[in-house]
Amino acid sequence: MAALISPDHSEFPPHPRLKLGVMASGSGSNFEAIAQSIQDGHLNAEIQVVIYNNPDAKVVDRAQRFNVPAVLLNHREFGSREELDQAIVTSLKNYQVDWVVMAGWMRIVTPVLINAFPNRILNIHPSLLPSFKGNRAEVDSGKIIIQAAVPILEGDTVEALQNRIHAQEHQIYPAAIAIAAIQTQH
Repeated sequence: MAALISPDHSEFPPHPRLKLGVMASGSGSNFEAIAQSIQDGHLNAEIQVVIYNNPDAKVVDRAQRFNVPAVLLNHREFGSREELDQAIVTSLKNYQVDWVVMAGWMRIVTPVLINAFPNRILNIHPSLLPSFKGNRAEVDSGKIIIQAAVPILEGDTVEALQNRIHAQEHQIYPAAIAIAAIQTQH
């Protein structure tokens, strides 16, 4: 068992080594933050596999740098969301994943995936929930583990704001994984 150091440098209690499956659709910066946290000894986990749905996703390059297998499940090749989610579940179970971490997964998931990993799926959202749910609030549910506020500055561009949001996500997502694992132990 190992402890995780939080962004404020306090220590979380020890937790068993987590077997993570990461789902990503884009650049993979949150994947890299999690993988780096593991490599630095701050998160007691191992990423078993990265599943991505976009053939052009840059997460594949990041996964290769961390020696993590990457599996493409292109959503365009499935007849329904449920069929895609069943293929995801099969892949995650083949890699013996205990926890599913959505790190920029840009698809709505179904009960097929949710029920396969009850209380063991984590997702990030770029706004403060429940106050700012976004345009698809019905899918933005679940227990909030950790949040960080990011100021909107005068003259901000979308890119500048996204960069500040990503910086906070990269800091707190590894901590959220550890907190969730500890909470499910009790």
